[in-house]
Amino acid sequence: MISEKMVKALNDQINAELYSAYIYSAMQAYFLSVNLDGFANWMSIQTKEEMTHADKFYKFINERNGRIELEAIAKPQKDWKNALEVFEAAYKHEQYVTGRINNLVELAKAEKDYATESFLKWFIDEQVEEEANALKIVEMLKMIKESAGSLIMLDHQLAKREFEKD
Repeated sequence: MISEKMVKALNDQINAELYSAYIYSAMQAYFLSVNLDGFANWMSIQTKEEMTHADKFYKFINERNGRIELEAIAKPQKDWKNALEVFEAAYKHEQYVTGRINNLVELAKAEKDYATESFLKWFIDEQVEEEANALKIVEMLKMIKESAGSLIMLDHQLAKREFEKD
């Protein structure tokens, strides 16, 4: 049996995952506005991943006979100075999500909710990958600095990213 406290926390995480999708969609729109279509593609894939994460929580709550409660999604930022600033924000956001997942694990442990703790293992592993992916691009953008040619090369590389449903 899943507790009401856990259901509320998981519903809050659905909102956080949907907000993440919203953030990445806003970042995609920014990149489209500055003609960096490869960067936009990377963010489009990230948006889809976040929607998939929200869906995993949604299905899990339902499977545990909990009640889904969707809340309003906050408006995301829409403008940044450059690609580096966008990816630094994405990395910082992924660190925030990791903290949220860690808090859910702590709650599951306190509640002795082993099913939820097991479910969250996938997200712990996913967040390691999410942070690493964003940080890698931050570091590349720091290396290339203001080099337009290098930025275009990275844009072409990011255009190759494809969505892989988990």
